[in-house]
This record gives sequence, structure tokens and C-alpha cells, in this order.
Amino acid sequence: MKRRVVVTGIGAITPIGIGKENYWNALKAGKSGIGKITRFDATNFTAQIAAEVKDFQPTDYLDKKEAKRMDRFIQYAVVASKMAVEDSGLDLENIDKNRFGVILGSGIGGIETFEKEYDKLLNKGPGRVSPFFIPMMISNMGAGQISMTLGAKGPNATVVTACASSTNAVGDAFKIIQRGDADIMVTGGTEASITPLAIAGFCTMKALSTRNDDPMKASRPFDKDRDGFVMGEGSGILILEELEHALNRGAHIYAEVVGYGMSADAHHITAPAPEGEGAARAMKNAIKDANILPEDIDYINAHGTSTPLNDKFETMAIKSVFGKHAYELAVSSTKSMTGHLLGAAGGIEAIACALAIQEDFIPPTVNYTTSDPECDLDYVPNEGRKRIVRYALSNSLGFGGHNATIILKKYE
Repeated sequence: MKRRVVVTGIGAITPIGIGKENYWNALKAGKSGIGKITRFDATNFTAQIAAEVKDFQPTDYLDKKEAKRMDRFIQYAVVASKMAVEDSGLDLENIDKNRFGVILGSGIGGIETFEKEYDKLLNKGPGRVSPFFIPMMISNMGAGQISMTLGAKGPNATVVTACASSTNAVGDAFKIIQRGDADIMVTGGTEASITPLAIAGFCTMKALSTRNDDPMKASRPFDKDRDGFVMGEGSGILILEELEHALNRGAHIYAEVVGYGMSADAHHITAPAPEGEGAARAMKNAIKDANILPEDIDYINAHGTSTPLNDKFETMAIKSVFGKHAYELAVSSTKSMTGHLLGAAGGIEAIACALAIQEDFIPPTVNYTTSDPECDLDYVPNEGRKRIVRYALSNSLGFGGHNATIILKKYE
């Protein structure tokens, strides 16, 4: 029999709030975290808006010297992990550290550090590049720093699958516990890519919304007038735990992780496969892994980026997997409020699913004003709603054709 895996802790640093309660309350209220970019002068950029994390002072949570040696993507990950551990009630002094691991997702890693140090190289010479450049920049250092902070000596890895990174991370952590290689895993994702070079790159791809004069309405997934995604940043961390381990210490259980599926489009570097064929296979694989029927799913937290092709093809994928049931389940894109956290998106969206299950409340897709005949499902427009959520499914679809799906279930 497979070991059961449950969610026992949550930590969130997001553009709409820091901490679980602030994040969830903002989602339920339909609050947007999108505004003008403040991290740098974006005057000459076609996209001048982003979903930045506000009021985050790393020294509120980390030693000043320690924080200085971390890129922001690492700071977010370490702080969110500490929040998640505290929320879980784990006593780190009394667990088997060899069976306590970390699997983290990050699409880009420390690009802010990369840009600053490259500028030093060009303008001041190689001797001025920081000796901490490499350990601040490389993508695996989020997971590495979490392990050092928490003393986690079990499995440790970083998943880099673009915007699917943290859903793959959660799925991989789930499987590690399920097969018996660990009892507790810290997992989710982190990203801090609101930098000149990253924004410029997405701008020239024409992937970003240019609704600069109306930032809070710029991310409009599934709406006919959507014109691209809005970059976000932050970290979403979950504590996954083997069920008996959690029960033995009287832990609070948010939800159970029951299914994980992934697939590749094998189609194009950025565009999704026609009709969402790859995304559909990821969802089917997750449903098969969970050993349930498509009709069991109540809620889908969609990838829903607000780009024309993604939303159209994800809708087609949902229809191909669920048939008539596609019109009965609720689908929402919380990116309409948080922006798109790239490699961290799946982390905060898995948290949204866990809390939706716990509270039987589905967060909305805000800014949905004009229906698109090609996107004709129930996207929970503009206002969240109470609804029994027994099973929730979360999709993440990344550049390169990476597709990942996880399924959470009400713990019973």
C-alpha cells in the first residue's frame, strides 16, 4: 500500500500579502497586487507593471549578514520555509533530520545578482565581482540554504522546468514521501525576477501585458481582451508529511496530496501544443495517479496566465479531459491577482488549493468582464464563492513544453 502524504504547514510571501492569512484573505477578497514597477526605472520598457512583494524586509526574519549573502529569491524561500515550519508545529529538535528533505522549484534563480555583478565586471573590473556571486545566483541555493537553516539532511534538489518548476517540486516531494525515502519534505517554489534584463526579455517576446495605465486590471485570464501576463515574485512553501507521522504528533492537516502527473509538449520553445494536448496528458496522468474519476474534481486552479494562446489551449485541454463535467467544475486563475510568479507560481497555487479545500471556498478570477467564445467554462468571475471542494487540481505549464499537475483532496 502506498504511504499517504498530507499538507501540514504553509508559508507564503506574495504580491498580495506576506503570510498565510494575508495571502488567503486577499485571494478571497479579489485583491490585486499589481502596480507600476518600483524596483527600477521602467520608462523605456513596453511593460511597466509587475506584481512586486511589498513591505518585505529580510532583516525582519534573517540575520543582517546572512541576508546580505542571499539573492532575493533565496531570502523569499528561506523566510517562507521558516513560516511553513512554524505553521506546521514541527519540533525540529525532535525529528529525524535524515528523513527531512527539501525539493524546491525556481525558474530563473538569482538573476538580480547576475545583473549587478555583471555590471561590476564591465565597469569596475573582475576583481570587484563579489565572492558570493555564484552561491547567491545559482538556482539550487534556495534549497541549499533552506536545508542549512532547518538542518534538513534528507533528499535535497531543485527543479527547473520554467513555470512548472514548483508544481514539479511539490509532485516530486510527494513521491519521495510516498515511496518511503523521507517522512517530511519542505517544498514549493521561489522567484525574484522583476529585474531590467528579465522584464526586457519577456517584453521583446511580447509575452507581457502592456496595460500600463491600468495595472490592477492588466492580468485578465480567460477574458477576451487579455493581452499577456504580468510578472510576479515571491515564494510559496508547503510542508508535506507522511500521514502517520503527522497524526502521531497531532498536526493540523490542510489537505492530502493524492495525484501527480507530468508531460512534455515536444512542440515549441514557448507556444503550447495545439488544443492543449500536452496539458491534457498531464491532467490525465495525475487523475490516474490519484485513482479517481475526472468527475471527482470540484475545482481547478488553472495555469491561466492571461496570454491569448495559454488560456485558449488550457480551456481546450480541460474540455478534452473532463467532457461534460468541464462545465460543472469551477476553474479560476489566481494569477489575475498575484501576477505570474514563474517558477514559484505552482507553490502559491498549491497553497490556494489546500486552503480552498479547507474552507470550501473558491477564489475568483478577477478582471473578467468580456467573455471569449473560445473560453467558455465557469471561471468564477470576479467574486469567490462557497462550494464544497473535495478534490482540487492545480495546473502549471512551462516554456519548453513542461506540463505538471497535482491533485489535493480533503483529508478524511
